Amino acid sequence: MSFTLIRRSLFVVLVLAVIVAGLWWIKRPKPVPVLLRQIDQGRVEASIANTRAGTVEACQRTKLSTTMGGRIEVLAVKEGDRVKKGQLLMKLWNDDQQAQNALAMTQVETARKRVAEVCTLAANAESEAERQASLRTQGFVSGSREEQARAEAQAKRAGCDAAKADVAQAQARVSATRVEQSRTILYAPFAGTVAKIVGEVGEYSTPSPPGVPTPPAIDLIDDTCLYVRAPMDEVDAPKIAAGQAVRISFDALPKQSFPGKVRRVAPYVSAVEKQARTVDIEATLDTQGAPARLLVGYSADVEVVLAVREGVVRVPTSALQEGGRVLVAGSDGTLQERQVKTGLANWEYTEVLEGLAAGDRVVTSLEREGVKAGAAYVADEKAKR
Repeated sequence: MSFTLIRRSLFVVLVLAVIVAGLWWIKRPKPVPVLLRQIDQGRVEASIANTRAGTVEACQRTKLSTTMGGRIEVLAVKEGDRVKKGQLLMKLWNDDQQAQNALAMTQVETARKRVAEVCTLAANAESEAERQASLRTQGFVSGSREEQARAEAQAKRAGCDAAKADVAQAQARVSATRVEQSRTILYAPFAGTVAKIVGEVGEYSTPSPPGVPTPPAIDLIDDTCLYVRAPMDEVDAPKIAAGQAVRISFDALPKQSFPGKVRRVAPYVSAVEKQARTVDIEATLDTQGAPARLLVGYSADVEVVLAVREGVVRVPTSALQEGGRVLVAGSDGTLQERQVKTGLANWEYTEVLEGLAAGDRVVTSLEREGVKAGAAYVADEKAKR
């Protein structure tokens, strides 16, 4: 009888233990799925990037307009054409100025013929004055006759000089008419590509007066020499100098970056927006590895490399918490907080000086709910795929 009671008691205890275990199992904290990254050794860079999107610029770009308004008579190019230096681009109607030029050239010719006439008479008068001087010496003419001949010779020589001055004046008038004509003609100041033309043959073209945003007649770009202009935070400006290595990326060429160098750092701070003060830098692409074709106006990002270290222990920057703390995947299935000492850093990796070793696994999904020290974890394999 006592043996049966003992058996029943053991059975009840066993059932209660199973119930308690089941309740604990049901209510136990579920492991938090986390993303893990293994600590390795590799390259770490300290770098800074632009605060707003940069822009691809041409080394030479000019927006051309004639220096006077008029009706477009000739458009010698179209948008997209490549032109040579000195090539005609556009000409306004200038028949009146051509007529003035023709008149001035005729006046030059007339003045030259007048010089031939007057200077011939002056030479004859000088010869006559010499003859009269010889006759006076022999006593054949009076002194007054000699003086009269010499005065006539001097007067005619002055007339010759005046006629030569008239030629110079007429030639200056020709030059002036040609300058007036040049105000109605556009030539390419350098070889390049015609980006945009404002106006058609027969339309009136107006130059841009000061303070009036009139569009230029022709936008000419030399796309054989390009660079990237990018705004950097004023706090970072003292760290940047010409010659530093950069990585340049373009929105039009995703998932690619291209090596280059800082060409220039602006000597002043720009205040484009309130509380946003930046310093513009200019960066050029290295010849090797540059993209085959870039368009002026592409948006670009520039990352300036300040320092580089190879073969160091590094941790993903996304795994770092405030104060230099990380969550390490413990062998007991829980997350453990660890303090680390860091060195160089960028948005991707941070150098670890103390606190972690190659092979440790750290949590990079810190934003997930329940991710904290002491929490049970499970590696999120689905996210990896």
